[in-house]
Amino acid sequence: MDKFEAMRVFVTTAESESFVIASRKLNLSAPTITRSVAQLEQSLGVRLFNRTTRHVRLTEAGIRYYDDARHILELIETADATASGVYAEPKGTLTVTAPVLFGQKHVIPIINDYLRDNPAVNVNAMLYDRVTNILDEGIDVAIRIGHLKDSSLFAVQVGNVHQVLCAAPAYLQQHGVPEHPADLTRHQIIQASTVEASTTWGFDSANGKVSVKVAPRLICNQNGAVVRAAEDGLGITRLMSYQVGKECQQGSLVRVLQDYEAEPLPVHIVYLEGRQASAKVKAFVDMAVERLRANPFINIRSPGIT
Repeated sequence: MDKFEAMRVFVTTAESESFVIASRKLNLSAPTITRSVAQLEQSLGVRLFNRTTRHVRLTEAGIRYYDDARHILELIETADATASGVYAEPKGTLTVTAPVLFGQKHVIPIINDYLRDNPAVNVNAMLYDRVTNILDEGIDVAIRIGHLKDSSLFAVQVGNVHQVLCAAPAYLQQHGVPEHPADLTRHQIIQASTVEASTTWGFDSANGKVSVKVAPRLICNQNGAVVRAAEDGLGITRLMSYQVGKECQQGSLVRVLQDYEAEPLPVHIVYLEGRQASAKVKAFVDMAVERLRANPFINIRSPGIT
């Protein structure tokens, strides 16, 4: 039995909580995974997993062995990477994920410059309006908006964003500017379903929370299309500040009800890291942190959209 390979199979199975999922990740058959774990348990003389028909869970001995095995594998990976120059020079494929419109507006330009500066690196950019699982989906770096739940990730905060209401100047001239959230019931509403799933919109005020039931004329799950509809004067919409920062700066959209905006949400760059970040990850994170912190549309009250 190859002990290091058995450790790799064991660690992947523990993190996947499934022999089948582990077999897919390692490109091995499920019987091979099961046999490898059984041989490892036999050689150690302890049971590492409690097995059910659907999942496997670490035993108390398995938890202790997992921590040690993962550390050993990280040491081996670091030694191999150092010898091959991975930590000295950015190279290989970097996988980055971000929300769709945030990625299009603010991350892709960073990736373009990163590729120009690092000719030995390829980038796989995955733009999703959902929270990705970094470990399961093989992601190196993720841009996350909102409060983080996974404490196992390394995170660097680069700014804050918040929900804003806005409309085209021509629409506001024709229909008037709302002065209180209740006024929205008399306005045409464009709803971005990825930003605001409910038709009951909540607001903050000096007197506490305010809720208003709106009746959208248009509901759309593509934020870019919502921005275009608002610019065309169809009505008032609610989007994230980074999604309409340039439009508000240029005057094609105007913010309304600013006194009722909710608390901002943090923007983080998150990534997995062993004992030492690879050069490709470190180079991208360093560039992204610098660029995003300097971005006028990614802060609590952006001067670009006031």
